[in-house]
Amino acid sequence: MDDVVVVGAGQAGAALVARLRDKGFEGRITLIGAEPLPPYQRPPLSKAYLLGEMGVERLLLRPESYYAVAAIELRTDTAVTAIDPDARRVTLTRGDALPYGHLVLATGAVPRRLPAAIGGDMAGVHMVRTLADVDALAPECRPAARLLIVGGGYIGLEAAAVAAKLGLKVTLIEAAERILGRVASPETANFFRDLHRAHGVDIREGVALERLTGDAGRVTGARLADGSDLAADLVIVGIGIAPDTALAEAAGLATDNGIAVDAQGRTSTPGIWAVGDCASFPHQGGRLRLESVPNAIDMAECVADNIMGADAPYVPKPWFWSDQYDVKLQIAGLNTGYAHVVTRPGTRPGSVSFWYFDGNDRLLAVDAANEPRAYMIGKRLIEAGRSPTPQQVADPGTDLKALSAP
Repeated sequence: MDDVVVVGAGQAGAALVARLRDKGFEGRITLIGAEPLPPYQRPPLSKAYLLGEMGVERLLLRPESYYAVAAIELRTDTAVTAIDPDARRVTLTRGDALPYGHLVLATGAVPRRLPAAIGGDMAGVHMVRTLADVDALAPECRPAARLLIVGGGYIGLEAAAVAAKLGLKVTLIEAAERILGRVASPETANFFRDLHRAHGVDIREGVALERLTGDAGRVTGARLADGSDLAADLVIVGIGIAPDTALAEAAGLATDNGIAVDAQGRTSTPGIWAVGDCASFPHQGGRLRLESVPNAIDMAECVADNIMGADAPYVPKPWFWSDQYDVKLQIAGLNTGYAHVVTRPGTRPGSVSFWYFDGNDRLLAVDAANEPRAYMIGKRLIEAGRSPTPQQVADPGTDLKALSAP
């Protein structure tokens, strides 16, 4: 059968169905999403949308009319409850079954929640993953309200920046020794710690949450592991996300930090593919799962091509970004296994870049804050497999553009 069914109407699912049609796929395409809206952008939710600078219509990846024009059957407010790999069909929430020739799992990731036993289910405790999450949060973001953010990764820091701009009194706690401990160098963390403190955010590192406290089911504060108490009118939980593998596991698909796929995006079960945040793929002798919009799009387009017979391996070109206050952080490459970091002053006040090298002085990644030129050059070098020396990067007189010339 030529029918393609895509489970998950996020960035990856939307990119895949559009690619199929753009490449001339003539079979039936069904895109299934659990939320009531057509596919929309998630990154602006906790920033421009929460700030009131972007409406719902601008969040949409494509106008709703696109799907009908492109002959893509879009089923919103619908979830898949089971996969039958032998019969090649999925069961939907309404109980009806839908056959497929190719099934693509673009189920994304789910936010990690605080346990109910420590108050995670109280009113006033929020996540920032979906439009519904942010719509529930927005009315509580009143000037002078006391906000506690649990988690010092990029999710928590971006939420802190928006809340501070809205006039809330923000305290952010991180259980690890420092913010951004899993994803960035101490140098990058120091830059953002100073940035947030300059905007009045109280950052407390090396302090875990013991429990949230409340009254009549509503959060009113927190007890920290160091014995201190905080008052809080609301809480945002930003302690990471986990790949949504429940549907795949129930169907017997192999998982390994996500739904395990081969280099072309195929799962362990014939006829089923996986893309985006939920999928882990072969990379440098191991497996890699990337949580980013660029990966969702690039991997989805590669799998769409492979459904049509390209048989091409997915080669990631990792890049990420984060917007906090007036700082745009752009990240190229993966810093896993770095041995040392070179700090290079930027070309204008407040700009800087951090260059990650391994023990053999091979360039792995670049974090560039308000320094797009350094980001672009670093990205070009990494993708070409070329490395300047740490001494060249550290020297302000070095012409970076010359280093990246062919």
